[in-house]
Amino acid sequence: MVREIEINKVKDFLKTGEFLKIQQVWSSNYVFLATLQDQNSEEIHAIYKPQTGETPLWDFPEGTLYKREVAAYELASILGWEFVPPTVVRNGPEGIGSLQLFIPHDQNSHFFEQRENTTLVSQLKKMCLFDALSNNADRKGGHCLLDEKQQIWGIDHGLCFHSEGKLRTVIWDWANEIIEENLLKDVQEVIIAITEKLEKTALLHELLTAEEISALLNRAAVLINEKCYPYPGIDRPYPWPLI
Repeated sequence: MVREIEINKVKDFLKTGEFLKIQQVWSSNYVFLATLQDQNSEEIHAIYKPQTGETPLWDFPEGTLYKREVAAYELASILGWEFVPPTVVRNGPEGIGSLQLFIPHDQNSHFFEQRENTTLVSQLKKMCLFDALSNNADRKGGHCLLDEKQQIWGIDHGLCFHSEGKLRTVIWDWANEIIEENLLKDVQEVIIAITEKLEKTALLHELLTAEEISALLNRAAVLINEKCYPYPGIDRPYPWPLI
C-alpha cells in the first residue's frame, strides 16, 4: 500500500507540477530533461517527450510515440511489474507529450553487464517477457537503467504496441526457455482485465487503437499457450545500435 501511495503521489506531481525549466538532451526525437516544482516548492526531474518533436516513421502512425510511452507504463502497472518509471500524458512548454519520472542510475551499467549478475536475472527476464507482450521494436542495452537499490528500470517505449510483429531487442538470452508460472499468471490476468475493460485498463484502451489492443491480446494468448520466452526471427530481431 505504501508503494502505491508513493507512485500515486509521483503521478500527481507529474500531472500538476510547474515546469521550472527544460533542457534538451541528445536524441533522434526532441527529448528534454525537465525540472518540475509542486505547491510545496519540492522539485523532481522528469523526461519530457513532446509530440511536436517526434520524427515521422514509415511504420508507426505519426504523432503517437508519446502515447506509446504512457501505454507501456500503464501495461506494466496492470501487470504489477513496477519497472517502467511513472509516466503520464502532459501538456508542457512544447505542447502535449509524455512526462516520465527521471531515474538516477549508473550510467556505465547496461543490459550486457547486468545479465552477468545472477541477482538481476529475474528482473531482466520479466523485462524480456514485457517486451514480447508489448511488441517492443527498440529494446537497446542502454534502455535498462540500474539504480542504487539494484532495481532495473526500463525506458524508451515509444516504439511499442504496433499491430504487426516488430519485436527488436537485445534480450534473447532466455529464448525458448520455460516462462515462470507466476509471470504467466500475471499475463493471464492482463488478458482478463483488458478483455473485460476493467477500470484500470481505461487509459490503455484510450491510448491504443482497437487493432493494437487486439494484437496485444493475441500476443498474450500466444505466450500463455507456448509458455516459452520468444526466439529471434529472421527479420531484424536486433535494434541498432545495440546500446
